[in-house]
Amino acid sequence: MRISVAADSKDGVAERVVTELRRRGHEVVTHGALHDGERDDWAWACELAARDVAEGRAEQAVVCCWTGTGASIAANKVPGVRAALCVDAYTAGGARKWNDANVLALSLRLTSEVVLGEILDAWLAGRPSDDPADLANISHLEQK
Repeated sequence: MRISVAADSKDGVAERVVTELRRRGHEVVTHGALHDGERDDWAWACELAARDVAEGRAEQAVVCCWTGTGASIAANKVPGVRAALCVDAYTAGGARKWNDANVLALSLRLTSEVVLGEILDAWLAGRPSDDPADLANISHLEQK
């Protein structure tokens, strides 16, 4: 799978996200502080990663900033993106299942390497629900 990754700094697990995704066999596109020459502010970097998903250049994205909040806000401004700020594996799995989230937002401050592995396990194994109520919620989000 092609996954776009953005971070506004190389603090915490920012570089580890890229390493771990590549170790798992994914193609990674980097933005922000992870890509030399790009603007590394969270709003710009995370928007670029989200646009990769919305415009079909990546299937999913991982966006990171100190708290993860700004990263998720920036990503969710892009039409077609459903970014979820996840601090544990349960939330990541639920975001994929019930929200059909296509962008994972992470806190560089709070996410340890162990928790990162657990979150990625749940996120990458997660599949969207086919329950009619869940599908109706996702459809509602796409309406203008």
